[in-house]
Amino acid sequence: MKKVFTTMMGASMVLSLLAGCSSGGSTSGGASTEPAKEQAAATADSGSGKSDGKKIELTYWTLFAGGDGEYMDQIISNFNKSQDEILIKNVKLEWAEYYTKLVTGVSGGKGPDIGISHTSKLPELIKAGVVTPLDDTAKAAGLKWEDYNSNILSSATVDGKHYAVPIDTHPFIMYYNKKHLQTAGLLDGNGKPILEPGADGFVKFLTTLKEKLPKDVTPFAFSNNADDPYRLWWALYSQQGGNDVISDDGKSPAIDMDKAMKAANYIKDLYYTSKVIKPQDPDFYKTFQSGKGAIMMTGVWATGTWETTKDLDFGAMAIPNIFGNTKTWGDSHTIILPVTAKEDPKKREAALKFAMYATEQGGQIWAKAGHIPADSKVFESDGYKALKYRSDYKAVASDVVFPKVSDKTWPKNDILKKYLDEIWLNKTATDVVFKKIDSELKTLLAK
Repeated sequence: MKKVFTTMMGASMVLSLLAGCSSGGSTSGGASTEPAKEQAAATADSGSGKSDGKKIELTYWTLFAGGDGEYMDQIISNFNKSQDEILIKNVKLEWAEYYTKLVTGVSGGKGPDIGISHTSKLPELIKAGVVTPLDDTAKAAGLKWEDYNSNILSSATVDGKHYAVPIDTHPFIMYYNKKHLQTAGLLDGNGKPILEPGADGFVKFLTTLKEKLPKDVTPFAFSNNADDPYRLWWALYSQQGGNDVISDDGKSPAIDMDKAMKAANYIKDLYYTSKVIKPQDPDFYKTFQSGKGAIMMTGVWATGTWETTKDLDFGAMAIPNIFGNTKTWGDSHTIILPVTAKEDPKKREAALKFAMYATEQGGQIWAKAGHIPADSKVFESDGYKALKYRSDYKAVASDVVFPKVSDKTWPKNDILKKYLDEIWLNKTATDVVFKKIDSELKTLLAK
């Protein structure tokens, strides 16, 4: 075990700190470590009360803030009240510090019994020796992998082994203001956008909005840099059937340059040729929320915000079919069992019982945050189907194109976002940008 911890300590130095996705992508993180201890006690007490010495107590580290955090608190509280054998204590960590603290905590033998990981981050944690396979414990706990969406589950499976229990997928989708689309004659009788498929169809749709709406309403509320333009680029690249950016052996770039540049130039033209995106919008979330944007694109985590915004009559849907299908970017939250200084089979089994509860009985609660539940029973339930907006994009779960399993995924994303920003900001020619990307990826993947 000492050898494992030494390896993890070295690996922790190279873990990326930048957020790949999450509801935390547009909000601040959770509490600091000290307030987290108070939160842990509060969450535990809201369940079955203080431990009587007979319960299995499990420490659960999470990174959820805002609405996500409240929904997870509710799931934990409900679980603690539902039985008398297991007590979950929730410790909320800052989003930006979560993965670093997870690695260093585990390496020092002071990590949690249960943790959270994005599937995109999971390969890094596996390489660092932070997480362990779950198959033997899953069998003992009665967890059935076939109960989970196969596309989502595949992103948590490495070399044929299951390393995490998926809670959800949170893909990149499109939101639209019904009032503005109605004004422009682009809303049908069912409240859905009238939108022709294809690259020209989407531009025509946005151009019509530009022509028909007041000048102070932008057709497409969107950012000029960072995460969301990258997510749209990934969606359009994937719709063309572009190769994964990393080769099968993980040692070199595998970008299909023609498709990559076609996707990038299409987005660039929305900014600078069609001019349907407000230039240098400092807060495109606020633009859409205030009714000054006809459409916007981001992750499903925005659903909860929009539906609690007064007088915002909106709809939600999959990314439009621009290059032949509705493939899109997405990630998933999963529950992991970190390595502990002294492995306790009973604790591991108890932890997976909580994971099963969180994904099934808690799935309906978690879906309120906008995420698409990974548990197929929840996904197909009448309760989930009855949730407004969610049923309009639930099918996107099968359209998410997850990145190839690689411990370089987050560093790779950082490189792509850094250089793609030069295109979105009209600083550098697209072909030059992708030469830079290819060069930096070669250096990264050769390590």
